[in-house]
Amino acid sequence: MSLGGLILAGGASSRMGSAKALLDWGGETVVDSLAGKLLAYCAPVAVVVGHDAAAIRKHMRRAGEVMMVVNPHPEQGQLSSLQCGLRALLDRGVEGVLFLPVDYPAVKMETVGRLASAFLTQPPAALVIPRHEGRRGHPVVCGKDILEELLALAPQGQAREALRPHYPSARYCDVVDAGILRDVDVPADYEELRQAARGQ
Repeated sequence: MSLGGLILAGGASSRMGSAKALLDWGGETVVDSLAGKLLAYCAPVAVVVGHDAAAIRKHMRRAGEVMMVVNPHPEQGQLSSLQCGLRALLDRGVEGVLFLPVDYPAVKMETVGRLASAFLTQPPAALVIPRHEGRRGHPVVCGKDILEELLALAPQGQAREALRPHYPSARYCDVVDAGILRDVDVPADYEELRQAARGQ
């Protein structure tokens, strides 16, 4: 089975004040850091851009290692970016997709590896969700049936509309990784998370 990776970086980052994808994370941009983690276990990896697309392309060191997908209507919301990325990956013949919003820079590489392994374990799982101290987080892995359900949603909707009915039968992966729960929306979130990462 083939597992594609997808990073959602199409948002305007209006509350952050600058593109989240280009914030520094351990000496590289957030989007480059996340791309490296996904590339270790997923192929191909797509990055969906929308707002700030030109700047992200210009400053992303790993742009040549991933599929750059442009969401022409990022104002429709994150699901529209997810759908753009899913179409691009399904065209490449993947049987599952691990997707992660760029808002979650602290997700550990080993978490990505555990999720990929859990998805590929026989029998394959339709949905794999990481869990830390009993709480669901990101990224998640979806098989083809759920990917089709996500594509069938209105672009202005939310992914959880398709995912929620599958929660009872999902394969949960318990991880020691608070990064699956920690998103960054404003500068204070980013600074707090970066300081916590330095202290590890």
